[in-house]
Amino acid sequence: MAVDGFGSSVIIALAAVLWLAYLVPTWLRRREYLSTERNAIRLQQTLRVMAEAAEIPAEVRAETTARSAAEQERLLRKHQQREAAVARAQDAAAARAAASRLAELHPAIAADVAIASPATRRLRRSRVVTSVVLLLALVATAVGVAQLIATGSFVMLVGGGIVSTGSFVMLGQLASVARARAELVRNLRARPVVVAERPKAQPQRPQIPAAVRQASWTPVPLPKPLYMSKPQADRALEASLEAAAELRQAAADARRKQREVEQQPGVTPIRPVAPVAAPSKFATMGIIEPTEASKTDLDAVLARRRRVG
Repeated sequence: MAVDGFGSSVIIALAAVLWLAYLVPTWLRRREYLSTERNAIRLQQTLRVMAEAAEIPAEVRAETTARSAAEQERLLRKHQQREAAVARAQDAAAARAAASRLAELHPAIAADVAIASPATRRLRRSRVVTSVVLLLALVATAVGVAQLIATGSFVMLVGGGIVSTGSFVMLGQLASVARARAELVRNLRARPVVVAERPKAQPQRPQIPAAVRQASWTPVPLPKPLYMSKPQADRALEASLEAAAELRQAAADARRKQREVEQQPGVTPIRPVAPVAAPSKFATMGIIEPTEASKTDLDAVLARRRRVG
């Protein structure tokens, strides 16, 4: 009986939660519609009073209905949401550019930032919450099995099985994301450090005398939009540039010390003279030395032939 009462309480609680999930948004939309209609009616009355006070002809009077006012508010809200989405996209692009720049210049710092990022913390919290939900679903499944054996009701068993399956799938997806992040951190730690080139010095502008500055007109600069100012990205870029400058300074010091060590006179050790091996008699085997061709005296040959003849 206790198990049956517990299952009924859970079902009633789930029904109440579902009813609230349906009722609260409907009530909020109804309240927003009523407030919009009330504002439209007030605006219409105000315009009518102003038109009557100014004796405007009837053809010029404009009737503002609740539907047109709601449509204008809806368009304005969509425009604001679009601008906010563009600003968020630009901020995310700047953050990704700064992160890639930091990963190229200082991979170890980029790996630490990736580990301590808000996305990693949200992923960890999601895994904890999903694990708790899975545990509760398994408990509900066990209670449903007992209830099925005792009373033949399978509502708790089916609900616990569905929630357990969804929790298992969610944990698998979160585990794959966690593995991808761990692989990214390992790749960042294994990446070699790249020393960035020193930026070129900007040419100094000529100094303008104070009298000329006071006499001339200086235009007032317009304020920049909020989405163009990226303080976090600028700070990350400045930190990466400072780290790169420190690395370049350390490399220059190491090269200078190496040159100083190489310029110091060294002591040449005395090595014993290696004994000269005697030439082998078989070294010239198979080598035919060139011989000079014998020169024939034609006069002597002809003289011998004449004497013989």
